[in-house]
Amino acid sequence: MFKNVIEHIKSHFPKGFIPLHAPVFVGNEKKYLNECIDSTFVSSVGKFVDRFEVDMKAITGAKSVVATMNGTAALHIALHVLGVGVEDEVITQPLTFVATCNAIKYTGATPIFVDVDLDTMGMSPKSLSAFLEQNCELKKGQCFNKTTGKIIKACVPMHTFGFPCAIQEIVAICNVWNIEVVEDAAESLGSWVGNQHTGTFGKVGIFSFNGNKIVTAGGGGCVVTDDVELGKKLKHLTTTAKEPHAWAYRHEVLGFNYRMPNINAALICAQLECLPQFLEQKRILATAYKAFFETQEMSFKWEQEGTKANFWLNTLLLKDAAEKTTFLEATNKNGVMTRPIWDLMTSLPMYQNTLNVSIPNAAYLADRIVNIPSSVVPIT
Repeated sequence: MFKNVIEHIKSHFPKGFIPLHAPVFVGNEKKYLNECIDSTFVSSVGKFVDRFEVDMKAITGAKSVVATMNGTAALHIALHVLGVGVEDEVITQPLTFVATCNAIKYTGATPIFVDVDLDTMGMSPKSLSAFLEQNCELKKGQCFNKTTGKIIKACVPMHTFGFPCAIQEIVAICNVWNIEVVEDAAESLGSWVGNQHTGTFGKVGIFSFNGNKIVTAGGGGCVVTDDVELGKKLKHLTTTAKEPHAWAYRHEVLGFNYRMPNINAALICAQLECLPQFLEQKRILATAYKAFFETQEMSFKWEQEGTKANFWLNTLLLKDAAEKTTFLEATNKNGVMTRPIWDLMTSLPMYQNTLNVSIPNAAYLADRIVNIPSSVVPIT
């Protein structure tokens, strides 16, 4: 079963085992790494950290970029700097990678899950609005959950697999309720809504450069914002909140050691130079997949009108959970790595006791979604 699908996927890649998404190093990676080593500045201070932040400003259009050790740290510090803490609540989506919810828990806050849309796989504005209208009230400029009595401080939508969610509608709704939007753009470097890059719609946004992303530093992340003063605060807090001084170690507030090492920044600077090429090649692969799966009467996920996806992970929607299992077994048995979408956050022990909100779309997708090989340099 699925023999023709397996053969088609294999036709785009070299013979042998086909990973889901392998990193590709075809630019100045070795050159910049050698420069970094020769300089001896391999830790959190060095020219490549500064250059990375400048490069990301140019790519995203954000006014401030702060490098971090990974995307989870970026999300945690973004929530922290907005004042999210114990006894607060944060709205997010149940169909996401666990790091999204873990970062919320690190602040001491409680996640609340609203449903996703079937087309984008990201947070549903309709579900968000319905939850707020039914359960919340504004008092003294803050959004209170009438059931728990807690303040809802933030909302964290995520651009699933690089497909932009309805972020403009989400931000508009949150503005009415005085809720800050922290945009989880970990998977969407190179994705756009109109002429604006994902990650730049909310108060703050975050990106990840983990080993399986389109461009990678092995790890790494960053926070982006158009609030320059907030950006300065983020930089201060992520670098242990050390007060500037020629030699003294003075820390007057709680800081975090979330710094990106210069050696990782050297790698990501070289990778970012290749981003346009990588995005073009990924679109070529996605377009070929789309044409093929139309002939198979299988649903291949595509970008929504008015958006441009990076096609980080190419995505199929199968007819039911049984077909999903059969597909995963057949492909992986034949050397083609495929993976299901994440287990719903509401099914995990640490998130089962959250407020009960109906999430039929998330459940539907969780039963049917699989990702197929999406490596950034396909060979056709």
